[in-house]
Amino acid sequence: YQRRVRGCKNLLKEKLESMDLSKTPNDAHNQLLFVGFNQENDCFACGTESGFFICDTDPYKLRFQREFEDNGGVAIIEMLYRSNILALVRGGKNPKYNRNKVMIWDDYQVKCIAELEFRSPVMGIKLRRDRIVVVLENKVYIYNFSDLKLLDQRDTFSNPKGLVSLSSSPSSTVLVTLGESMGEVRIDMDRKIKHVIQAHTNPISQMATNMDGTLLATTSERGTLIRIFNTESGKRIQEFRRGAQQASIQSIAFSGDSSTICVSSDTGTIHLYSVKFVEGDVSKGSINKQSSFSFMKTFVSYCGSEWSFAQFGVPETRSICAFGRTSDVVIVLGSSGTYYKFSYEKSQDRVICKQQRGSPCRFVQDLSLIH
Repeated sequence: YQRRVRGCKNLLKEKLESMDLSKTPNDAHNQLLFVGFNQENDCFACGTESGFFICDTDPYKLRFQREFEDNGGVAIIEMLYRSNILALVRGGKNPKYNRNKVMIWDDYQVKCIAELEFRSPVMGIKLRRDRIVVVLENKVYIYNFSDLKLLDQRDTFSNPKGLVSLSSSPSSTVLVTLGESMGEVRIDMDRKIKHVIQAHTNPISQMATNMDGTLLATTSERGTLIRIFNTESGKRIQEFRRGAQQASIQSIAFSGDSSTICVSSDTGTIHLYSVKFVEGDVSKGSINKQSSFSFMKTFVSYCGSEWSFAQFGVPETRSICAFGRTSDVVIVLGSSGTYYKFSYEKSQDRVICKQQRGSPCRFVQDLSLIH
């Protein structure tokens, strides 16, 4: 790798689950190249053919937008919580820079304040106040944010989606990357390797941790199962079934209290699952549906899986989802540039899902980003 830094020392002292659409021709009509939530899911950032814009998640509201004079697009954008610091990878039809460069952008100063350059295209980025994690197809680099010192690097299994998960809580640093073999994930805690888990037999398609990094959710390219692991012990604590037919799972997100996860796939269905957790010595159960043949789970693993307790559909083949201000509100962002907001209510024997007022709305067209 090569590294170039411009005025980045003591940067933080001075100022302080995504969807890459850049290779999807069907989405070119709305100028979207990338959509992703920030660390706490209270904002989302969009890269376009001419710049980027930031919106509040719940309620939906445009915060600001930036268009570059060079007309270059943004293929990847990662926010640092709600601050003015962003990580950008340029791209699109007429990129000014190759995809092998990460720009640390200060929107208060309206300029790039640091750069990281690599020998191959950047596939993903994760930020927190003390770390920058850059994902290439077969390698991961971890940097200290304040001075861009390289802390670690590692080889991974092929990772064209740029999969990586980094806990957002300041109390601990939990980093999850792909392992070196198919279906493996590696869990690091405070810069020390904790576990290497054989999560699936097929390649990993999505993974996400909760905010404090105590739980990890993974899926494989088969798209039928979602597995939940305890990152401290490395043990699998739950297994959810999305369906019997293969599908492409595109995002996973934990609620703020870690009690629920939402999952989106190319079928257009958003699934909700209840997550078991332990409070003191009391284990909290789940409300997920189970097969009537669950008593046979010792002999047939299919019968032991838990099914979503609620689901709803959106007219999208590519989407990402996250929870709103509360765990009973789900936000979905579609590759068509559409924002959806749903709520659900649990009653005695069923769950009622409702689409909220003002949803759906076009967060691209309504912002006049198409020229």
